[in-house]
Amino acid sequence: MKVLIIEDEQELSDSICQYLADENFLCEVAGTFDAAIEKICLYDYTCIILDINLPGGSGLDILKELKRNNKTDGVLIVSAKNSLNDKVYGLKAGADDYLSKPFYLPELSARVAAIIRRKTFDGNNIVSFDELQLNLQEKTATVKGKVIDLTRKEYDLLLYFISNKNKVISKNAIAEHLWGDDMDLAGNYDFIYSHIKNVRKKLIQSGCQDYIKSVYGMGYKLSYQIAPE
Repeated sequence: MKVLIIEDEQELSDSICQYLADENFLCEVAGTFDAAIEKICLYDYTCIILDINLPGGSGLDILKELKRNNKTDGVLIVSAKNSLNDKVYGLKAGADDYLSKPFYLPELSARVAAIIRRKTFDGNNIVSFDELQLNLQEKTATVKGKVIDLTRKEYDLLLYFISNKNKVISKNAIAEHLWGDDMDLAGNYDFIYSHIKNVRKKLIQSGCQDYIKSVYGMGYKLSYQIAPE
């Protein structure tokens, strides 16, 4: 799951990024208003951690920009302002949650995870697709109770496909989701082919259908066919 941290305090931004990375989130950062606007216009995120007071502008204007562009990214406001009016204004402006500084990183992580569950998976910790079950807290995938041995990237890839089931996903979108700012380092899409090949192989070995289909010239789609009676 890809998270954008919009925070101008470098030390705090680094701490959040490190903690969430340890929790298997893919993190990108923006330390100014202009950098944040550029990020949200170019990319989609499962959750955005947003400070209100930023060099060059207000985080509330970033919220307005998200809504103006019909973006569905989850938003958690973090701010030193702790008045009820500030919280209400932020939530009315489109934020999904509000956390006052100072805060504990485990609480921040839990709130981010809760936003993602609500917005992407209807509040569920268990995500199902045919015979597959993914546990969002344990970050495991199972088929009929048997755990599939997936790497972190393979798990993230499978969850991304399930989040977009029956939709064609471009290779570029997959690269951006899994590698974020580092996607350009690969130089080509061989790493995507390799991960998809491994996931398909492991699913089939676990007794699943070959859910991941290649769509020529476009990308990939996760879907299943109903077996004939």
